[in-house]
Formats: sequence, C-alpha cells, structure tokens
Amino acid sequence: MSLTVPPSLLRAAESGPVDDEAFVACVRESLPYAWQTVSRVASELASSDAEFADNQVPPPSEAERGQLLRALASDAIRSSLERHFGVKLAFQNCHRVAAFRPSAVDSDTYHRFISMRGQLLNQSPELRDC
Repeated sequence: MSLTVPPSLLRAAESGPVDDEAFVACVRESLPYAWQTVSRVASELASSDAEFADNQVPPPSEAERGQLLRALASDAIRSSLERHFGVKLAFQNCHRVAAFRPSAVDSDTYHRFISMRGQLLNQSPELRDC
C-alpha cells in the first residue's frame, strides 16, 4: 500500500475533492523517506543558483527504495509534491530524484537529465538490482 490514509481523509475523499495540504500531510506521514529526500533536494535547489539539485545516494534499504518508487510512480503523489515544493521532479535509477526549477523544464539541462541517453549514462553495475 502506498499511503496510510487517516479515516478523516478517506471520508473527505468519499464525499468530494480532497484538500491539497491534507493529501500532502498523508504523503509526508506515509512515505517519510521519500518526503525527506524530495524535501532535501527541493531545499538544496532553493538555496542555490543551480538549475537543479539531485539525490545520488542510494536508499539505506529496500523499504526506503520502495517509498521513493511509490511516491514518484504515482501521478497524484508526484504532482502534489511538485506543487507543495514548487519544483518539477525528475527521476532515474530508483533513487536519483532531481528537483528542477519550473523555469528550467524547457532547458537543455532538464532535457539531458530526462533523456534516454541520460538514463543510459547514469547506469552502473551497483544499481542493476534497483
């Protein structure tokens, strides 16, 4: 299961639209490793002039890797994180999540990161099991 949904949030979803911040809080509580990783790269981006900031450290266990995969594989979770942090997320290798400034989405740097070539160049034997 991707999220541990509080009964009050489930009732809200059953009766209509869900508040963005309530959903983000559910993500933060349910997927703490994914939240911390995205929060960190978003913070690093905000405190620099770089076009993007990324995580290159593999998760400490498969449980944490699973959290990151679930967060970034879900359109709803990923887009809520992007709105919350004001970034565009990109993802490679089961752990290399990057935060880009929204203004950089049309940049060469962003297109290189999300390209097939970028994915292939970011492979290594240590990452084949992810």
